[in-house]
Amino acid sequence: MADAAFFHDASGTVRFSVAVEGHDVNASIGRETLRYHYRTGEDADPLNTYGLHAQEIDAAVRRRLAQGSMEPVMLRENDLKAPA
Repeated sequence: MADAAFFHDASGTVRFSVAVEGHDVNASIGRETLRYHYRTGEDADPLNTYGLHAQEIDAAVRRRLAQGSMEPVMLRENDLKAPA
């Protein structure tokens, strides 16, 4: 079972796990990426923003893995754009 997402202060990222083919894959997404992509204010809670968009973010992790990325997956804003 995946661990709960948490905000890692030192790196400024939300760290979380995504279940993929029976095991948990570690991933992270930066506070700025969340803020810019989801257009939140500077004072928005990154963990809350992640929670509101977790399905979309988890899907981006799965896409990166399908493209050959290795764990841990660090998402960038471009990763959040769904393929055409």
